Amino acid sequence: MQTPVMDSLDRALIQALMIDGRAAFSRLAEVLGVSDQTVVRRYRRLHGEGLVRVLGLPLGNRVGFFESWLRVQCAPDAAGSVADALARRPDIGWVKLGSGGTDIHCLTKARNRSDRDTLLLDKLPRTRRVTGVSAHTILRKFTGGPDRWLGLDVLRPDQVAALEPPRPSGDQSERYTLDDTELAILAVLGRDGRAGYPELARATGLSESTARRRLERLREAGAMYLDVEIVPQTLGYEAETTLMLTASPARMAEAGAAIGSHPEVPFAAVVTGSANILAVVVCRDADALYTYLTERIGAVPGIHQVEVIPTLRNVKRAGMLVEDGRLVDPPPAP
Repeated sequence: MQTPVMDSLDRALIQALMIDGRAAFSRLAEVLGVSDQTVVRRYRRLHGEGLVRVLGLPLGNRVGFFESWLRVQCAPDAAGSVADALARRPDIGWVKLGSGGTDIHCLTKARNRSDRDTLLLDKLPRTRRVTGVSAHTILRKFTGGPDRWLGLDVLRPDQVAALEPPRPSGDQSERYTLDDTELAILAVLGRDGRAGYPELARATGLSESTARRRLERLREAGAMYLDVEIVPQTLGYEAETTLMLTASPARMAEAGAAIGSHPEVPFAAVVTGSANILAVVVCRDADALYTYLTERIGAVPGIHQVEVIPTLRNVKRAGMLVEDGRLVDPPPAP
């Protein structure tokens, strides 16, 4: 596969969408200093070639979803087929192969405890050629989800400020219960976060103005966020790795916050298990990864053990399948 070429405007548009994935094309054009037609043309190309996807996703802890990071060990000849089968489950958002091709990592987002337990206690253990499963509950995220990745930094501060959406209002510690209409809206946004109000109206049976108000309410309440998904290799990041780190309990919060602030880290969280901090790292190459581990991770206080798991293949990212380095829509849920 030939690596696609992205110029500075492509990167600026991607960063702008990371700030507000539903910003109007006219607003994006104004901030980037180009014409509306140029922004529309660039976005359609990036989207059409599977290089960028804007997705509207529920915020798990806010709406009561059960999020876990699973590590599934398989026989060497079965890992690919098991990973593909997991990727086709709608309750699994991320799937990647690592550690010599026998180790599958995936992020689950179950709507209730029963669904999560059925997967962990029934379906996975009974899957042929699966030799082990460990589940790590996500306790606290430091980056990822609504916190955008800091690895892209091409916009000026005034451009960033011009695109910043309003912060969610209300008590974010309270549980927000999604109703059937909001679940229908999120089902559409989970395929295309920039879906128009006519499409949301058709999916919910509401008028366009009511669909707009319901979406605005979800955003204002902090019950959903807009994620911009890319395949790191398309931006020149060839070394992607999962780190499982162990910190003393007294230093977990400090260490997690420090790692989450690194531009190399699009996702970092405190999780259950003996390794209590999970981080996904993207670097330009192996040499940059070595420098990151020795100089950045080595300087984080409280870390006394690190497991480095190189990513061999991304199978699914934020609900989108990855084929030949491109993001493609998953098949309908069975």
